[in-house]
Amino acid sequence: MPYEPPPELAELTLAEIAEQVAARKLPPVEGWAPQKTGDSGMRIAADGSWFHDGTPIARPAMVRAFSGLLKRDDSGQHWLVSPFEKLAIAVEDAAFVAVDAARREDGIAFRLNTDELIVAGPDNRLRAEGDAETPALYLHVRRGCEARLNRSTYQQLADIALAEGDDWTVESMGERFSLQP
Repeated sequence: MPYEPPPELAELTLAEIAEQVAARKLPPVEGWAPQKTGDSGMRIAADGSWFHDGTPIARPAMVRAFSGLLKRDDSGQHWLVSPFEKLAIAVEDAAFVAVDAARREDGIAFRLNTDELIVAGPDNRLRAEGDAETPALYLHVRRGCEARLNRSTYQQLADIALAEGDDWTVESMGERFSLQP
């Protein structure tokens, strides 16, 4: 069966976005405790591109599949986890890239480079890093992994913040987030 990406954020209500989020079936990585560890030979570049042994992974379906197996431990190390082994994966900045954002009712939804939809809120917090000259915004995705907002998505979020006030904050699902580091 061919892959069908979710519709564009501009076409969805918050309820429809929530349905899309709930419909994604992810492997139960949290419940797996493999004893075997190793190195995957994989790297996620700062722009969200995936590589294996220096060669780009060109199939988006493979990237989507691998992304569902990702977790980050307390030391910041990213892992690809299966029931039998966990393999280290090098991540230059963040495991995902947020490529679109939209205000929908009381939430702000994001599309990731893997076509996944995330709504910012208590479980998916926004975090500002860097400084005033080079700010960086990150969205918690799951299992310690984050998405860095790309430039156009940062601009979309800044537009939302400015439309709603002048304090450079946004609110989503009852949580307030600062866009300033």
